[in-house]
Amino acid sequence: QVQLVESGGGLVQAGGSLRLSCAASGRTFSSYPMGWFRQAPGKEREFVASINRSGGITDYADSVKGRFTISRDNAKNTMYLQMSSLKPEDTAVYYCAARRGAIMQRRADANDYWGQGTQVTVSS
Repeated sequence: QVQLVESGGGLVQAGGSLRLSCAASGRTFSSYPMGWFRQAPGKEREFVASINRSGGITDYADSVKGRFTISRDNAKNTMYLQMSSLKPEDTAVYYCAARRGAIMQRRADANDYWGQGTQVTVSS
């Protein structure tokens, strides 16, 4: 089992940047594919980005492609989401997630472990 804790959220103006971190407990961090999801008020939790176990393969939602970068440092048991050119529609609670198995799923309920979330608010 892995426990996940997000940090780095906050309030930023449109066009600005933020970096989210997801710290994981346990010695088996590198065995999990990981991902970021977000949930805006009144909306379903949606996929943002994922990264495989080694960090060599990434996947992005079309809405963030070219603006967000996912990465991980297995030595530090930490995953990151660098967000640039932020837009008001990026406002949401951002969650990190992990999955038992080889591949992260874009469908939120198909993944196994979740953090508590961190709020990102982008003002216009």
